[in-house]
Amino acid sequence: MIKKNAISQFYRVFEIFAKNYKPIPLEAFTEPYEALVSALLSSRTNDDTTHPAAKRLFKTAPDVNSLEQLGQLKIRNLIYPVGFYKTKAKNLKKMAGIISEVHEGRIPDTLEALTTLPGVGRKTANIVLVRSFGKDAISVDTHVHRISNALGWVNTKTPEQTERELMRILPKSHWRDVNRLFVSIGRQHRTQKKLEEFLRRNGL
Repeated sequence: MIKKNAISQFYRVFEIFAKNYKPIPLEAFTEPYEALVSALLSSRTNDDTTHPAAKRLFKTAPDVNSLEQLGQLKIRNLIYPVGFYKTKAKNLKKMAGIISEVHEGRIPDTLEALTTLPGVGRKTANIVLVRSFGKDAISVDTHVHRISNALGWVNTKTPEQTERELMRILPKSHWRDVNRLFVSIGRQHRTQKKLEEFLRRNGL
């Protein structure tokens, strides 16, 4: 059972984070195909690198069918210099084929189906569920993991552990806002010192 004072703290954190929110570049991609591809590209790559790479790719391949027609080398050239661009190009090519053949060209809207796609883990899948399908899910990246620990909400070593703990303690009404708000705050306060100063300044 979550105590009332804990729930009050949750609301206070989300309220303050919302007031200090600055848009995240990849949030512009809300259509399922674009949300999925941009989230996959963003793995171990900052948004400032991912966003232009995603836009280049979407200009040439605006949908699953056109992505499937591209060769791996062409995809590589379009998405460079995102991290692990060779592996991501390979996964994107395979993913497009699977979506066309297995899902009739439509992006799946369940965690189970999304995580069967090449290169798609829970973080990426949950981003798509929230951004494109409006489902209650928590996508945990390094920002969410770091800030959740800094707030003392969790004491975890991996993003996967953080996701499980946040799902356990946070009211479901907050789930969809976690990634959006925490990533925005994390991008603004990239070092632990700056983050702690921000939290302290706001009484958190």
